[in-house]
Amino acid sequence: MLEILYEDAGLIAINKPAGLLVHRTRIAAEEQHEFAIQMLRDQIGVHVHPVHRLDRATSGVLLFTKNRELIPLVEKEFAVRRVKKTYLALVRGVPREAVGTFDRPLESERSKRLQEAITRFKVLFSAEIPFDTTGRYPSSRYALLELSPETGRTHQIRRHLAQARHYIIGDKKHGDNKQNKFFESQFKLQKMLLHAHTLEFTHPIENELIRIKAELPVHFRAILMDIGIKEEEVSNLS
Repeated sequence: MLEILYEDAGLIAINKPAGLLVHRTRIAAEEQHEFAIQMLRDQIGVHVHPVHRLDRATSGVLLFTKNRELIPLVEKEFAVRRVKKTYLALVRGVPREAVGTFDRPLESERSKRLQEAITRFKVLFSAEIPFDTTGRYPSSRYALLELSPETGRTHQIRRHLAQARHYIIGDKKHGDNKQNKFFESQFKLQKMLLHAHTLEFTHPIENELIRIKAELPVHFRAILMDIGIKEEEVSNLS
């Protein structure tokens, strides 16, 4: 059963598990038989429509409408950048600046043209473990980042972090293979550590500010504590 984070007459948000597709695709039609749209529809007995995207490997807040009339109203909020989204990611290394911006353009996967892409970041915690995961240093450093994308390019956060060489742990497409193998062997990690933490927007009908928060998944919290971040610090993430 999906965890429902928010629900009213027209909107509903869930905490999407990592590895769950939002909807059926041609590529995944045979390999996966459950999809977030279908599962939520069966759970609440109402047809739902997603109004934004989350990658299959990303967990966290996913918003749906319960009727088609609301779709353009909510999508407009995303299009004009009035929706505030924050993500949490565990990455290799620690950025030099505690707060900063990734603003390198990204190539469109369809048109191949460069598109504006802006991602704000903040270092929340850093940790160092006594393992050489690269073959060059006696220890390895990691950071838990809070990320706020201001544009909505495909795999934007993952690609920006890869450009900066702060690869997301568990990212099979844009990450670092050595890091992924280390976390698989040392911590039995099979998932990507990128989580859609909060979603904030003005309700299209009620005109009130809505803030939806999804707690970190158990596997993500466990890894943070395994590398030395205290449980109370993880629990206090707002």
